[in-house]
Amino acid sequence: MKKSKLATPLLRWYHARKRSLPWRDQPQPYAVWVAEIMAQQTRLETMLPYYQRWMQQFPSVAALAAASEQQVLSAWEGLGYYSRARNLHKAARQLRAANGGQLPRRAAELRQLPGIGAYTAGAIASMAFGEDVPAVDGNAIRVLSRVFDVSVPVHSAAGQQHLWALAAEHLPRGRAAEYNQALMELGATLCSPRPKCDTCPLAAHCLAKQRSTQLLRPVKRQAAALPVRFAAAAVVWQAGKVLLLQRPARGLLAGMWEFPSVALEEQAKAKSYLRTGLKAELGSALKIGTLRGNFEHTYSHFHAQLSVYDCPVHEETPLRIQRPHKWLAPRSLGRVPMGKLDRGVALSLLERKDG
Repeated sequence: MKKSKLATPLLRWYHARKRSLPWRDQPQPYAVWVAEIMAQQTRLETMLPYYQRWMQQFPSVAALAAASEQQVLSAWEGLGYYSRARNLHKAARQLRAANGGQLPRRAAELRQLPGIGAYTAGAIASMAFGEDVPAVDGNAIRVLSRVFDVSVPVHSAAGQQHLWALAAEHLPRGRAAEYNQALMELGATLCSPRPKCDTCPLAAHCLAKQRSTQLLRPVKRQAAALPVRFAAAAVVWQAGKVLLLQRPARGLLAGMWEFPSVALEEQAKAKSYLRTGLKAELGSALKIGTLRGNFEHTYSHFHAQLSVYDCPVHEETPLRIQRPHKWLAPRSLGRVPMGKLDRGVALSLLERKDG
């Protein structure tokens, strides 16, 4: 396939059909950066309201750098993959300290910042600064793997190298921003998992369509079944308030807030494990009350199931809590950042104000 046979119809289609997006209509570097980080692992319709609220709360690198981590995590809550928010915050502070709050203009320099990989660097450099570099996300991968009928697993080292080389080979000089966004837009709208080949601008040049392999592309390695992790948590009540503990500064949901919990080796012994865990965590033997409910959530690498019990505590009960903690009324729980499971528990307290 000659270069013009890919770029020309693709760009013509893009200019006629592209969706209006805030960071696309006015591609300011900071806005593009935030949008591209938010869009990772997140559907556009989900991230748009988060993006709008974020830009109101943190309208610049300087505003983000000046915020506390708790403010950043609260603004991000619900989007998941919280390391994205922490890396945005960390990078903003690095830029404030070393670069006058300005993003680097070149993809190679952007990749030195926390949380910015090859795709995000290419997207920012091309869209905000006009650098002629490719940006290959999941949508672009789907388009390229079909147009060129790529038969190797797309997330293997060989597959990634091949796809990025194809994207670079067909990139029209001086039009990288449009080209990269056009590939992503086509993958998001027409060249979706169930492709609409009849209306695709690249249908006449698509090898997968010619060979009827569209539904077999992109080739992915078979994912292993997610393990299930069981845990029990306690809603520890005292004088109308509930106890929250802060998670460690590293690891899953770092720095966020949770109800006291314990991993279960045997689900049938949830109360026994929870009683032992609470004594170690809080320094006192507590009575495990009634089951409040069961909650579950799927993370990227495991599925979590959480059984939650009410645990009322008298004010005179001595507690020796080691971790940073808060006592909050149920209506105040929205002020602190939580993961999906704990937020579900918190919302249940507003529905059932017993305890």
